[in-house]
Amino acid sequence: MAQSHSEELASRLRQVLVLADTHKREVQAELDEVRAWLEGQGLGVQLEENVRAFSQRYAGHASEFEGKRPDLVVVLGGDGSVLLAARVFAEDPVPVVGIKFGQLGFLAHVEARSWRQGLQDVLSGKAEWEARMMLEAELAGDQKAVALNDLVLSRGDTHGLLTLRLEVGEEVVTDYRADGLIFATPSGSTAYSLAAGGPVLAPSMNGIVVTPIAAHSLSNRPLVLDPRLEASVAVADAAGPVNLVVDGHPLVSLQVGGHVTIRRHRNTYPLLARAGVTPWRRLRERLGWRGSFFVADPEGR
Repeated sequence: MAQSHSEELASRLRQVLVLADTHKREVQAELDEVRAWLEGQGLGVQLEENVRAFSQRYAGHASEFEGKRPDLVVVLGGDGSVLLAARVFAEDPVPVVGIKFGQLGFLAHVEARSWRQGLQDVLSGKAEWEARMMLEAELAGDQKAVALNDLVLSRGDTHGLLTLRLEVGEEVVTDYRADGLIFATPSGSTAYSLAAGGPVLAPSMNGIVVTPIAAHSLSNRPLVLDPRLEASVAVADAAGPVNLVVDGHPLVSLQVGGHVTIRRHRNTYPLLARAGVTPWRRLRERLGWRGSFFVADPEGR
């Protein structure tokens, strides 16, 4: 029987990159122990104690990474830190296991209190392997950006609604009068898009969620686009610059007449979770879902 992705990773795992968000005191408290544990398993470990600085240094330039190319990235932080890691290695993905020292943890799948079990699942080839779809944005001048969660066009600090024209393939879909538009992956469907009223997509799906931000027309509802088609959004009207934000990081400002082409990236990004911890289980835990609105009292009534 063919090896699973997790088993294949475990068989060749030699070098680990630990990316730590040491702005969090909880991360500082665990960092040395995580490193020592990994080295105790016979692995080579390279440590970066400032995940933000690491991302700024190597985003889009992972080939310039100093040191051995890692077989695995262990992120100590929250979802933002996982997004920063994916930003660096998007063009040549390295599997990431995120240990959650943040709030929700939709991408950092391993709870901080159980990091040993989570890492042991990876080393033994039992971890859940999730291949996450990414988006690519292309702007004038061949400038490109990659997002694991979302691409957001918003009005920033200017007053007044934007008019954003959405085209899919060669067909105009509609003109949105809104504060902005969110283009989200299935991973990003539980982030900003969800807060703006968008649907939750299963992480294994391929689809692009388009969610308007405070749309003027009640008929403007979130859409789920076929990722095999390119989407294009143009700034038809705006009182000032329109910000393009990629996974929470401002990229450029667009003027009226500017446009962005959005497509599915050729790569998926592998995220790892503890064995048996499925995406739906994580959603139930993170969002506080219950199986019923009613809970029996101690007397069974």
